[in-house]
Amino acid sequence: MRFQDVWFRYDRRAPWTLRGVDLTLEPGETAVVAGPNGSGKSTLLQLAAGVLRPAKGLIAERPEVVGWVPERFPADQPFTARTHLRHTAAIRGLDGTAEIEHWARRLHFEHFLDVRLGRLSKGSAQKVGLVQALLAPPGLLVLDEPWEGLDAQTREQVPAIVAEVVARGGSVLVSDHLGEVARLPGARRWHVRDGQVHAGERPAAKKVIELAVDAAEAHETVARLRSAGFDVLTVRDEVPLS
Repeated sequence: MRFQDVWFRYDRRAPWTLRGVDLTLEPGETAVVAGPNGSGKSTLLQLAAGVLRPAKGLIAERPEVVGWVPERFPADQPFTARTHLRHTAAIRGLDGTAEIEHWARRLHFEHFLDVRLGRLSKGSAQKVGLVQALLAPPGLLVLDEPWEGLDAQTREQVPAIVAEVVARGGSVLVSDHLGEVARLPGARRWHVRDGQVHAGERPAAKKVIELAVDAAEAHETVARLRSAGFDVLTVRDEVPLS
């Protein structure tokens, strides 16, 4: 996907929110959008996802399937989580039953599928937003503050989901103000300031090494690894051999 001299403002007489953006996000690449509040990070993400259209310029080669997760999922809707996700799946041309069950189990909210969206906590509503973006494997996954409101168990899933999208050749664009981007060690940095976006250098290639420790030692081990400068991507339970 390529931003080609993209300009955007919210009103014809308003100042430009973004000016002359020229960026490329390659297949299999992750970029983290950083910048102060009000700098235009969310605007850039919405342009990438196709929620907004440029006032000038072009966004080219956007993948056909885009998964979009806004910072706050619009939960003020008269549906249960399951009904909403089924409608979303149908728009994608999917039955969606198996995909909904899979992601509900993985994100630990299967017991809330038949609860009305308006009664869900912010974290549970955010999980619905994640699931709707993943019902069809996205060629581009756009995440605006994806860790916001999530419980610790689900927060650990986000880097794994990003890694899976990238491994399939998809691209991921993500913003974050909680410092969780350390869990995405291969990501590029896009810095937004004063209406302009500057891309950082591509990071050096890294290797992922898995190790297993006793469950009682997991918390201490993670703390030691992070204090030593290592990126801990995920913590998961070992699957016993049958």
